[in-house]
This record gives sequence, structure tokens and C-alpha cells, in this order.
Amino acid sequence: MISLKSALAKPFAKRVYKSIQKWANNPIETQEKVFQELIATATKTVFGQDHDFVSINNHADFVKRVPVRDYEGLKPYVERMVAGEPDILWEGKPLYFAKTSGTTSGSKFIPITKESMPTHVEAARNAILMYIKETGNAKFVNGKMIFLQGSPILKEQNGIQLGRLSGIVAHYVPKYLQKNRLPSWDTNCIEDWETKVDAIVEETLPENMTVISGIPSWVQMYFEKIKTKTGKPVGEVFKNFNLFIFGGVNYEPYRAKFEKLIGRKVDSIELYPASEGFFAFQDKQNEKGMLLQLNSGIFYEFIKADEFFTENPKRITIKDVVVGVNYVMLISTNAGLWAYNIGDTVQFTSTKPYRVIVSGRIKHFISAFGEHVIGKEVEQAMQEAISGTNVQVSEFTVAPQINPEQGLPYHEWFVEFENAPENLSKLARKIDQSLQKQNTYYFDLIQGHVLQPLKITTVKKDGFQKYMKSIGKLGGQNKLPRLANDRKIVDQFPQFN
Repeated sequence: MISLKSALAKPFAKRVYKSIQKWANNPIETQEKVFQELIATATKTVFGQDHDFVSINNHADFVKRVPVRDYEGLKPYVERMVAGEPDILWEGKPLYFAKTSGTTSGSKFIPITKESMPTHVEAARNAILMYIKETGNAKFVNGKMIFLQGSPILKEQNGIQLGRLSGIVAHYVPKYLQKNRLPSWDTNCIEDWETKVDAIVEETLPENMTVISGIPSWVQMYFEKIKTKTGKPVGEVFKNFNLFIFGGVNYEPYRAKFEKLIGRKVDSIELYPASEGFFAFQDKQNEKGMLLQLNSGIFYEFIKADEFFTENPKRITIKDVVVGVNYVMLISTNAGLWAYNIGDTVQFTSTKPYRVIVSGRIKHFISAFGEHVIGKEVEQAMQEAISGTNVQVSEFTVAPQINPEQGLPYHEWFVEFENAPENLSKLARKIDQSLQKQNTYYFDLIQGHVLQPLKITTVKKDGFQKYMKSIGKLGGQNKLPRLANDRKIVDQFPQFN
């Protein structure tokens, strides 16, 4: 018998699908409308007056008047908002500040306004509805759903609530999902991540779990604990678990490990959320990339990543982007961020409609020797190398070795294996060949004997988790950088090996 909830989900999904098609099929006009609304609304703000918004009529005017900034560049304005001043970056005061732990600037306070808050919630909802529309599968809405997230406890400062984004969003779960949602409020409020995951395991084991979501590395920890406790694969413990929703990192390096932990394949939906906005979600099961949210109060600009650090890099809008090029993504939003560099690099997989993949972080790359290697390239190299083998990787990161004891410099890959290869140097060769094929700079440096091929250093089980715990970033929305241009992270690994 079809339950009322799943019966209602299908017509709702159809309606949302139609509304998404409207803006997805009119992308340039949609973005132009968003741009004009943003400028008009913020003209009388402090930022709008400082940057002469009243005389901005088009993107060219905007580029002349509003320079690219990161958090540090906007910080003087944000500090005035945190102090309680209204009408600084956006009209009025924000509803919330999403507090994030930045790697370079300490704590960041990202404003969330009454206009921007609904877009965070709607995009996640729409991702699920688009999945229902495409597959016809709505049975999972009757079971229990879990999202591994930060604590929903918020603090107040000058009349504005602040907390982690996932904790803020927890206050906006639709009523019709409240009964289905786990973990419980008390469990969600546990601060220590390992204690929290143990409590989530106890709470979910007796339930009919149908949807599980979170950052793959932390969901993996949850799955491992379930398997250890029950001696069964997750898919056997939760027989109706058929949908995994994730965001934050590329799932491919984890896929083989997850399928082993689950014991079977499950559908997945990729999301691209951040404190600064909800940018994209996977709208098709068999299409690469995520649908860029063009109608969510966010105006996008792009700069080619290899031009980003030049004197005057060209800023373009979606109408000029090209598939397969690595871009730094800039956003201007109805939360008051302007020409803001969130630090991510993206590549378009399609322009009809506009779909993206996250290719890495503009700060997370290796170019110690001019090779410009990015996150997407190392992840693809690892994926290609282990494909068709029984090798399984739990986690890895890459750093340059500039001063080896002997021989030429090289890239050092620190890898925690779930199932290690019999021949480590053979795997290293396969990874290296893939990297050379993808990146011509790296190819030239290897062929020109400037670098020697990469080397793999194995990390003991749970080594990465111990490292993240040691820096106070275990769990929640925290992610291990896939690669770095220095050895600050990897130099700490000997103590965990």
C-alpha cells in the first residue's frame, strides 16, 4: 500500500521540476534579473554607497567599481555587522552568522539574511524532489533519514544568532520530515564527534533507515562503527537504505570503500552547499555535474584559475564560460557578499543546462615546481589507478618533497589503505602516468628530469582521523585538504604512524 507521504511527494516533485526548468532553460536572463535585484536592494547600504551602486547598470560597471575580495577583504564590513550595525553589506541586519573555522583567517562570520536563508533549505529539498521526479522512487520518504551535522545549539551576539551552518539549517527542517529525522536533538547537541557518532549508532540501529547523508569521510566513520558493532554490512542492517546524499568532497575516492561497507550499490545525490550559499545539486543520476543554482539570489562570476594570480584577470559571467576549463568562482549574494572569492575552483560539464563539478580549492594545489596540479587531477589519478583492482583507499593527501635525502624532488602521496596493494610501486607508477596524462606541466617536469615520479607513503589505520582530532577538526563539516603546496600537514603525520 502506498503511504500518503510518498503519494504526495510525486506530484510535488513534478511541480518543482517544472519551476526549475523555467530558469534552467533561461539562464542568462535569470542571472541578469538576479544581478539587477541585488544591486537595487543594496544601493543604500554602506557597501553600496562606498562602491557607487547607484551608477551600476551592467556587469562591466560592476567590475569597475567592485574588486574581487576574499573574507579578509570584506572583514571590516563584517565586523561592523557583528557589532550590530544595520545596512552594512545588505539592508537591515542578518538573521544569523554562520561561524566557520577558516584555515587562514581564524573564525569567519558569514552573514545569512532573511532573503538568503530559504535558498539553503529549498535547494536541498529540491535535490531530493528532482531525484523522485527522475526515478519515480518515493518510498524512502516513509523511512528514517539522518544527516551527520554540527550541533544545532546557537549563541546570540548583539541580537544575531550564530552557529554552524548545518546547525542553523537543522532549525528549518520541514514539519512533514520532523518525525522521520534523526539523530534526536539531544544527540545532535553532543559536541565531541566520536561520542556523538557512537550515540548516533545506538539511536539508528533499531530504525528503518532509508536516507543517510553527510560528508563521505565522516559517514564512513559511522558505517565502520555499525559494521564493527553488528558484524554485518550496513545494507543488511538497514535493508531499505537506498539513498546516500553527500556534499563537501568528491565521492569517487570513497565509492569502492562505501560499496564494501554497505554490501551493495545505492543511489547517491551530490550537493554543493557552503555557508556562503547553496550553489548546486545533482539533478540527474546519469549526468556528470551538478545543476548550478541560477535563481537563488546568487550572481556568479568566473576567472580562469591559471590567470587568477595575474595582475588584472578577466571576470566573466555564465554566458562566456567554456566546458572543461578550471575557473575560480566568485559570488555576489542576497546575504551581502560582493564579488566574493569562496576559494573553490569549478569546471563546467555542460552549459545546457549549466552543470558544474568542484575541481578543488584555489589555495589547495601543488605548484612547488610550476606544475599547477589541482585536486580534481589527483583524485582522478587515484581513481584510475585503483579501478578494476581490489585496492581500497580510506583517505589520502599529497604534498611536495622539495629536499629529498637523495635524487630529484617529487610529489609524496600519503595514503591510508583499507585494502593495500601487493605492489606499492606499481600503484605509484599507475597514478603517476595518469597525472602526467592529465597535466602537461607535470608531464614536462617528469620528462625533463626536474621531478622524479611520485612516491607513496602509507598512513596507519585511522591516522588521518587522529590528525584531524589533534587540530580540533574531527567531524562535522571539516574536510582534509586533498593536496597542499607545502608540508605543514604531512610533517605532523609521523606522530600518528
